[in-house]
Amino acid sequence: MSAPHDDFAIEPVRGLPERPPVGEELLWQGRPDSLALARDAFKITWVAGYFGTLAIWRASAVADGSPASVIAVMLPYLAIGLVVCGILYLMAWVQARATVYTITTARVALRIGAALTVTLNVPFKQVGAATLSTKRNGTGSIALETLCDTRISYLVCWPHVRPWRFAKTQPTLRCIPDAAGVAKILADAAETRINEPTVARVMPAMAMAAE
Repeated sequence: MSAPHDDFAIEPVRGLPERPPVGEELLWQGRPDSLALARDAFKITWVAGYFGTLAIWRASAVADGSPASVIAVMLPYLAIGLVVCGILYLMAWVQARATVYTITTARVALRIGAALTVTLNVPFKQVGAATLSTKRNGTGSIALETLCDTRISYLVCWPHVRPWRFAKTQPTLRCIPDAAGVAKILADAAETRINEPTVARVMPAMAMAAE
């Protein structure tokens, strides 16, 4: 299911390690929204809230309660929180820029990883179910539950996985814009592929009788 990806090789098709076979068409490509990824995977909102609460708590312990004293106590905590949030957002931005999600008429491909780049190929026939979760602004994630026994490393693929599913990692199109629309493209393509008739070659009756 997974194949190593050479960072120094020129991709014949953006996001794919090789050209698709004849008959396989590209339907959609995208990447995570940086801010949504920072919120959902890197928990930047929780981190900001933690440092804000810590600053308020420490300021409440100031004896005289003067504005100057309160600000002096709060500033270091707010500054540290701002730096930490900035680092987390930068990490999310780098991850998003290094990612290309692809849906074709035969599979879902995830080119992921900023330091260690990996391409995951998930054929539709190996997908048992897909789970869609969305936010109010339309961004969301599509998790793929695979049928095969191939083990996928949770740590290597994070954050492009469904959270807390360690026993059987679920590759996930994480924090993509218009997730509902992408899910429809995926569902239609998978249904068409799975229901596609197969043609088997049968020997003519006369030839079989002659044998």
